[in-house]
Amino acid sequence: MTALQPLLRLKLARRGRAEPGYLHAVAQRFGRYSEPAPADGWLWVHAVSLGEVRAAALWVPRLQAARPDIRVLWTHGTATGRAAAQPLVRQQDAQAWLPWDAPGAVRRFVRHWRPRLGVLMETEVWPTLAQHCRAAGVPLWLVNARLNERSWQRAMRLRCLSRPAYGALAGVLAQTPDDARRLHALGTPAPQVVGNVKFDVPWHPDPWAAAQRWRLAWRAASDRPVLLLASSREGEEAAWIAAWRRQRATWPHPAPLWLVVPRHPQRFDEVHALLCAAGLRVLRRSALPAWSEGPAWPPEAWHADVLLGDSLGEMSAYYALADVALLGGSFAPLGGQNLIEAAASGCPIVLGPHTFNFAQAAAAALEAGAARRAADLDDALRLAQAWCQDDAALRAARAGAERLLQQHGGAADRTVSAVLQAWDDAAAAPAAPERA
Repeated sequence: MTALQPLLRLKLARRGRAEPGYLHAVAQRFGRYSEPAPADGWLWVHAVSLGEVRAAALWVPRLQAARPDIRVLWTHGTATGRAAAQPLVRQQDAQAWLPWDAPGAVRRFVRHWRPRLGVLMETEVWPTLAQHCRAAGVPLWLVNARLNERSWQRAMRLRCLSRPAYGALAGVLAQTPDDARRLHALGTPAPQVVGNVKFDVPWHPDPWAAAQRWRLAWRAASDRPVLLLASSREGEEAAWIAAWRRQRATWPHPAPLWLVVPRHPQRFDEVHALLCAAGLRVLRRSALPAWSEGPAWPPEAWHADVLLGDSLGEMSAYYALADVALLGGSFAPLGGQNLIEAAASGCPIVLGPHTFNFAQAAAAALEAGAARRAADLDDALRLAQAWCQDDAALRAARAGAERLLQQHGGAADRTVSAVLQAWDDAAAAPAAPERA
């Protein structure tokens, strides 16, 4: 890991050309800081990217409300995650990059910040980091933890690395019993099963209501349904274009307006070029005013085939705008994206065959009637068409989404209770001797 550090610098330089955020404070990636830390005794929360930040945002503010004296150090691995967390960073908090998992970088990071307790969100367990934290007396917890069967099998094949890493954790809050079983088999302390905090996604009436006004204005002027390809990953847009070409003639007139929202912002221009090359008429979200300023559909919208969602932080508005959504990441063997935000917006969703990253949430959504399973994108288009032609089925799916959230909520409060107990236990423990 130490020898690979020059390659990491090259990677960051390349990523920085597309996303300048990767060029910010590069020295922190190697555990080097220009100024001393303002204090010690941090609650350190590592949320690597956008999904983990959104999950942490569901419980960290609740913890801060209960204990305002606790200072939070936020760390991340992606520019998207760092940007998404900035509104959560209070004046007394701090934000930094998680260092590269090399001994020197990790040692400098721990010595600089001197956290009292570390919390890793969902899956981010690094061997050097975990073992050095244990040696330095920093309890490290894995929160909202998940480990699908495929990842578990890979970890078991590399158990010479994975078992010491997972065994160095001080505690685990798992999403499901299956996650707990797999994590325990890798050597973690007996995990507590508290559920998935993402089911506690808060209701935001203002953005949702604003997007609904745009939707009502659209339907008042056009009979076209609005369908969403949500959080699509590389390769899925091309597969969707091919499936839509095969089926477009079978859809009733008028054809739907498609919302295509790529998962990663660095691909916005690439996907726009792909859609235009396919002969589709494309309107970009960035060409529209804010939802709160509308509804103000431009004249070209009525003839557009696709509205490209080239914005960040508006996924709930896209779901509110759509009649039915297709879940990105589930039509390629990538494990799917988080579908709970769709349920919170009352949007029925069609799942592809690959939802192993969110297996429990997918199963619960199917059982509640908030989702349907498709074998591939062609099948997904047929299911979406059937839903759009059946108002009663759409109403039932929206009611199922509401039941889904009611049945599986509460994990955020359980997480807060467990983390606060771990914080108090760490405060009462004798300080560990500093290691060289």
